[in-house]
Amino acid sequence: MSGERHTFGQVAESEAERYLRHKGYRILARNVRSPRGEVDLIAQVADVLVFVEVKARRTSAYGGAPYAVDGRKQARLIRLAGHYLSRHRLQNRACRFDVVLFKGGAAKPTEIEHIENAFEVPGEDLRW
Repeated sequence: MSGERHTFGQVAESEAERYLRHKGYRILARNVRSPRGEVDLIAQVADVLVFVEVKARRTSAYGGAPYAVDGRKQARLIRLAGHYLSRHRLQNRACRFDVVLFKGGAAKPTEIEHIENAFEVPGEDLRW
């Protein structure tokens, strides 16, 4: 990833964190890495643990940010969430997956869309 794109992504993650805090989310972790990949943000709102994927795009080419969280990315996020829950010995927790989408700006994203409960976990993937 080029330095400019990496910086744009980091700015988007910081903006997402600020946006979610403003909405009442408690940010528990950022850039949680495991051998399986990385979760951008892990937050809590009420009693729900929220795994957040942040996507930033400068244009709407190729469908823009919403299409960046495809089935393969969703499956990876589900596995990462399971790994996080297991590692922290969290059981019987209400969880969901949100996506925060950014678009625009050369240096800073200008448009934001927050998709709560962006995708469902298929029944066979509920084995944490």
